[in-house]
Amino acid sequence: MPIEKSVSIGEGGDALFGTLMLPDGKSRFDAVLIWSGSGPTDRDGNLPGHINNCLKMVAHQLADAGYASIRTDKRGIGESENAVADETELRFEAFVDDALVWAQILKEVRGVRHVFLLGHSEGALTTMLVARDFDAAGMILIEGTGFRASDVLRRQLSAPDINIPKYLVSEISEILDSLDGGTLVAEFSAELEGQYRESIQPYLISWFKYDPQEELAKTKLPVMVIQGTTDFQVLIEEGERLAAARGDIKYLQINGMNQVLKDAPKHRASNYATYGKPLLKLAVPLMPTIIEFLDEQARSASVANDR
Repeated sequence: MPIEKSVSIGEGGDALFGTLMLPDGKSRFDAVLIWSGSGPTDRDGNLPGHINNCLKMVAHQLADAGYASIRTDKRGIGESENAVADETELRFEAFVDDALVWAQILKEVRGVRHVFLLGHSEGALTTMLVARDFDAAGMILIEGTGFRASDVLRRQLSAPDINIPKYLVSEISEILDSLDGGTLVAEFSAELEGQYRESIQPYLISWFKYDPQEELAKTKLPVMVIQGTTDFQVLIEEGERLAAARGDIKYLQINGMNQVLKDAPKHRASNYATYGKPLLKLAVPLMPTIIEFLDEQARSASVANDR
C-alpha cells in the first residue's frame, strides 16, 4: 500500500501544509508536484461543499505506478488557511514561490530521482512559472487555462446563460479593463464586493498580466497538455491554445472528461453534479496517458544524467 504522510513548510501562521505520498516497496523513484486550480480548491481537488477527490485519486494512481507526489493546500486554503495575513499584500507570484519551495522539498525526499510538475486548471500557469527556476524532468498541464484570466472572465460574462443584470455585466467589463491596465477601482456596486473588493484587486492585477500561452512558449522542458471535451470552465480552445505554444508539446483531448477529471455529459446540471461524487472514477484514458508520459520522460532524464 502507498504511504501517505502530512508535510509542512514554514512556521506559525505562515505554515503551509500538504500530503506526501510514497510508492510502496521502492527505494528509488520519480516524483510529481501536483498543483491545484483557482479559488478555494484544496489539495485533493475539492471545493467547499463539493467533494470529488480528483487530485487525491491522481496521487493514489501515481503511487500505484511507482511515483511519489506532493499535493498541497495553497496559501489561504484548507489547512493553510491562516497563511494569508493581509489580503492586500497577496500576489499571484506568492503561489509560484510556494510551489517552487514545495518542488525543491520534493526533490530532497530520500529516494527521489527526478521531479515532474503537474498543474490543474489555474495551477497550470503556476507550474509554467515554476519551470523557469526549477529543473523539472517534464510538465503535465490538465484542463489548463489558455488565455489571460481577465479574458476568461470576459468570456464568462458573454455566456448565453449568464445570470447577471446587464448593468453589472457592463460594470464588470469596465473593472476588468481598469485592472488589466494596472489601475485599482475605488468605487463599484455593492453586489461586486465579493469578487472585486479593493483588498483583492492587487492580486487580480498580478494575475491578469500573465498570458499562459506566452509563458508556456518560454519553457524548454517536455510538456503534455490534456484537455477534456466536457469542461465548462476551461474550454477546448484553451487546451488547443496551450498546445500551440511550442511545436513539440504533446496534446490529448479526452472525450467526455470535465473540470474535475471525471466522465461527465454536456448537460450542465449533470456535469456539475460530478463535482460532488468522490466515488466516481477518473476518466479512463487520463492516468494511463499521464503515466506513459512520465515513464518516457523519466527514462530520457536518466539517460541524460548518465552521459
